[in-house]
Amino acid sequence: MRRLGTGIGWRPEIADTVERMPGIDWVEAVAENVCPGHLPDSLLRLRERGVTVVPHGVSLGLGGAERPDAGRLAALAERAEALGSPLVTEHIAFVRAGGPLTASPRLEAGHLLPVPRTRDALRVLCENVRIAQDALPVPLAVENIAALVAWPGEEMTEGQFLYELADRTGVRLLIDVANLHTNHVNRGEEPVKALAELPLEAIAYVHVAGGFERDGVWHDSHAHPVPGPVLDILTDLASRTALPGVLLERDENFPGPGELERELDAVREAVGTGATARGTTDGRERPVREGTGSGGAASEGAPGEGAGSGGGSVPPAAEAAPAAPDEAARQRLALAEAALLSALVAGTPVPEGFDRVRLGVQARALAAKRADVVAKVAPELPLILGSGYRTAFVAYAQGHPMRGGYRQDALDFAEELLMGAHPAQGRARRELRRWWLDRSGPAPRPASRLGQVGRVGRSLIRR
Repeated sequence: MRRLGTGIGWRPEIADTVERMPGIDWVEAVAENVCPGHLPDSLLRLRERGVTVVPHGVSLGLGGAERPDAGRLAALAERAEALGSPLVTEHIAFVRAGGPLTASPRLEAGHLLPVPRTRDALRVLCENVRIAQDALPVPLAVENIAALVAWPGEEMTEGQFLYELADRTGVRLLIDVANLHTNHVNRGEEPVKALAELPLEAIAYVHVAGGFERDGVWHDSHAHPVPGPVLDILTDLASRTALPGVLLERDENFPGPGELERELDAVREAVGTGATARGTTDGRERPVREGTGSGGAASEGAPGEGAGSGGGSVPPAAEAAPAAPDEAARQRLALAEAALLSALVAGTPVPEGFDRVRLGVQARALAAKRADVVAKVAPELPLILGSGYRTAFVAYAQGHPMRGGYRQDALDFAEELLMGAHPAQGRARRELRRWWLDRSGPAPRPASRLGQVGRVGRSLIRR
């Protein structure tokens, strides 16, 4: 795997800072925020200096029950080619559910949600990854995600699940040590156990990010400094293998250049400490993991499904490629994911076996995230509604699933308010109505009053 070095997440808000920072070997850009035909000047300048740019996708939904969308795959491939990237990355998550497999409306999460660690889900994920690999011009790496809720009846640990995925598909792994810490706090999963079960040779690079704890729940915010426990996990991982690359993520509350550079220094120090420890432990045999075969992931499995093993060896049962999932497996996964997502974004009953309190926290977090993103894509709404914007949107979001992206979400929210769900009157209501009319049709609203009247009439007729 190509060695990347030390990098930072490129975001428009800190583009100038990133260009001036010393010791940046590579950057990662959110794929959906980059237009191949109009690459940001900052990214072009970085590329000209020899800085590697990796597109990081967030909307493919490889862990969903449906096969990956060809259009989304083509868009990801186009970005990889435009940026001259050595690889592309995505997440082991589902982001939408419903649709034909469940004969129900399609729901969008607007967030990365965990895949159940079951054999059905693993089969589906493996086939989806293979489809993506065939469609992309460069290697694919997939990232473990942070989660607040745990699926009932899981059959594998995170490390075992990741091992099997890499073993069966050859996909690379993007290991997020901050997400391992999040899952430790929120779900009681031990990072040391996860690291011990990983196929270290499959690691493409590592993510490091900050967060905060509130009421016993760790929020993976990407808006706070990297805490000590996350750096400790990074050191542990670096003590086990030479890391091809490490990247600092920051998505909000961007600090000044000095603080970012100090965080990067802390990341380098953690990796260096791990590398030093690795030098003193190379050649020593690590203990066999509990509940595994000779040094590998769990040895139990369905007939014909060999489990991966540590040290790169493959037991005989895993040599044959496992069968692709049948449609019944996809449908079972589809029903399970749709039930969970519906409980989170549409207020339907909590599926059996889930923690109701945790699901409530997750639902509120999803609504709050939608409010934040809609405020960015439609900044006029907080200006029009003032301090009441966030309360009104969160109340709206908990009963109205997102149906077509964040811009459509903003329009749907405004329409709901105009139908009488918000007490705004007078000037605020007139401005909200004007804003909605200007953006809800296929073309800008005519300037003349007569044209505006016609437009409003057509809108009412369509209703």
